[in-house]
Amino acid sequence: MNVEEVPPQVDRDALLAGGQFADAYRVTVEDGGLDARRAADKLFARGPRWLEALFVLRAIIVAPFGLKPSGIGEPSVGGIIGIFPVLGFDHHLDFRIVVDVTPSGRGRRVTTTTLVRTYNALVRIYLAAVLPFHRLIARVMLRRVFYQPT
Repeated sequence: MNVEEVPPQVDRDALLAGGQFADAYRVTVEDGGLDARRAADKLFARGPRWLEALFVLRAIIVAPFGLKPSGIGEPSVGGIIGIFPVLGFDHHLDFRIVVDVTPSGRGRRVTTTTLVRTYNALVRIYLAAVLPFHRLIARVMLRRVFYQPT
């Protein structure tokens, strides 16, 4: 199983006009019945402990700047998947995580695309600092679609 970085294939302006960042990762799985909601549940239901520790550390570091630690407990029209609201949740930045599932032979190709729009220079600095972690986490979480039981 190989997670590959691919060019984002979404309508960026329709999903998040003015976004300054976009990336996408893809994996192919053998589950021919997998849909986007089930893939998202596998991706975000519960991360590895080291990832949970990173989110706790992130929450401590960003709290003085007014950034929210997660979407848990926040109102969201579309609900919550894992710690993420179906729509972005912070007034300092807006983001979208698109989970796309398409047929691939007898299996499915699962692509996650992340789009981010920031609203101030401090958050752009924050985004630059977390991008290496984001790239690692995106790959690790996408592997969960392959290995996580349904």
